[in-house]
Amino acid sequence: MKQRRPKGKRLRAGIKKQLQYLRRNLQHIEVLLDALPSRAIPLTYSLLRKYWIILHVYAQQEAMHRLKCKRCDHRIVSIHQPHVRPIVRGKANKSVEFGAKLSVSLTTSGIAYVDHISWDAFHEGGDLPVQVEAYKQRYGYYPQSVLGDTIYGTRENRHYLKEKGILFSGKPLGLPPKITEENRAEFKQLQKQRREDYRQRIPIEGKFGQGKNGYNLNYIRAKTARTSEAWINSIFLVMNLMVLLKVFICLRACGYKYCFLMFRCCFNLFQSLRERSGYCRIVC
Repeated sequence: MKQRRPKGKRLRAGIKKQLQYLRRNLQHIEVLLDALPSRAIPLTYSLLRKYWIILHVYAQQEAMHRLKCKRCDHRIVSIHQPHVRPIVRGKANKSVEFGAKLSVSLTTSGIAYVDHISWDAFHEGGDLPVQVEAYKQRYGYYPQSVLGDTIYGTRENRHYLKEKGILFSGKPLGLPPKITEENRAEFKQLQKQRREDYRQRIPIEGKFGQGKNGYNLNYIRAKTARTSEAWINSIFLVMNLMVLLKVFICLRACGYKYCFLMFRCCFNLFQSLRERSGYCRIVC
């Protein structure tokens, strides 16, 4: 009887059979390769690479089956894309997702910067100091405040922002203070400020929605890791150009004397993207 999600002994027995079949086929291939007179492998680079990946996948699956565990480091889930890793998200309909994980920052002018791309799961909170320093390198000064998700509000990040004199708009750590008649007005003002800060974070969430719905950010069809990263950076480049296009239309309506300013903004954007991805060349 077929089951959509077999569990327990039935699943373990099925994995054992598949590993035995794969080990048998790999042994046959090794015998055929040893029987060659010239000892040269008669396979193209593409087929040979897939053969090495299959050997690695077999070693990972056999080790997990032998140790009776369900995870291993740098687990391969795709023969054609061995750089893709499973990332546990804990969502209701998709508990595990596959693909690149991005860390993106957004300026008040609407320009998005891809600060970190990784195929492995990572904690986004560790990217905040790097993003703040990148902001200072671009503009020459630190931002006045940082609007981040709650995952960025770690003690280390709060201590770093306090040393730099940057305001972090997030819920304080620890238990909330007791509300009394003396601090009731102050508490309401803080709640109002947090709601306003949360509304200002909506554009960065909408930027991901714009990329997925308008530019297929969730449907990257590149095969290798380098081309996939270049594809992702190109999508954010196009979205930034759309923002600059609106500014250009407004400036042109005001007069041609602001065209040089627009050209300077585009040049700075291209240079920052080229520094972030050296293999992605832009010809204009």
